[in-house]
Amino acid sequence: MQLGMIGLGRMGGNIVRRLLRNGHTAVVYDRDPKAVEALASEGATAASSLEDLAAKLEAPRTAWVMLPAGQITEETVTVLGGLLSADDCIIDGGNSFYQDDVRRARDLDAKGIHYVDVGTSGGVWGLERGYCMMIGGHKEAVDRVDPIFRTLAPGIGEIPRTPGRNGRDPRAEQGYIHAGPSGAGHFVKMIHNGIEYGLMQAYAEGFDILRHANAPDIPEERRFDLNLGDIAEVWRRGSVVSSWLLDLTASALAGDERLEGFSGYVEDSGEGRWTINAAIEEAVPATVLSSALYRRFRSREDESYADKLLSAMRQGFGGHKEPPRRGPAP
Repeated sequence: MQLGMIGLGRMGGNIVRRLLRNGHTAVVYDRDPKAVEALASEGATAASSLEDLAAKLEAPRTAWVMLPAGQITEETVTVLGGLLSADDCIIDGGNSFYQDDVRRARDLDAKGIHYVDVGTSGGVWGLERGYCMMIGGHKEAVDRVDPIFRTLAPGIGEIPRTPGRNGRDPRAEQGYIHAGPSGAGHFVKMIHNGIEYGLMQAYAEGFDILRHANAPDIPEERRFDLNLGDIAEVWRRGSVVSSWLLDLTASALAGDERLEGFSGYVEDSGEGRWTINAAIEEAVPATVLSSALYRRFRSREDESYADKLLSAMRQGFGGHKEPPRRGPAP
């Protein structure tokens, strides 16, 4: 099947590569000509503009936008909406806000153009492992593009089958689902990323406690000098807390247990914030996910004004003096 890909970054480029390796064809465009040239050398058809890409696609055309959420995606979808025709399809595979999907789908539906939102997980490993995809849109459009999704998905692999799934949608076992109408795909991916924040924070805090088990203010007989790399490795094997995130943690600790190559400044993609907003709208308590998001905010401050104010209040009511700042932990 033929696909047009706009955005050839770490994920967009590898999506094209996975498709090319499995018999599909692709027309590719990116603002960076070198990214286009690289994919063209691997068998894709180069496009010099969105107009050129639309002209080189065969009807009914399918164009996949793989760009950062926000203005650049909005502008690209708008331009494509003017270039494509009825029965063509636009896919947004980035991390767009699901309410934007609902609006875009409504606007494009008036022109007869299908809009499909795909929450895509797999990162830089997707080329080899495949991509877990959560898809929203009209059934007609999703079914038509199914050969693309089926190729990109990881497949059942070595994961044991879940008992009791007889008669259910087999695509879930392959690593992709049609979650519902437009917006549903990115809504599910949004919650997926919110959960990811919580899992990452739990691992981070747990290993931090292990790392400080030999702190000087702990009684000597209860101090433990623990090998974090070995702990991460043993937890990968048979433990109930095993996961791909733990695999990545073990790999990082094996390379540098002190993690000196990292600053600890942690960004957020926006989906964690949207998840908390959804929880508020639905009146669903999300204490772990909220805490994980706020901890990311805290990671960006060397000295928090709030912490300084806490010290000022403690000094005011109890005469508590600030202890000297500790240096980096050994």
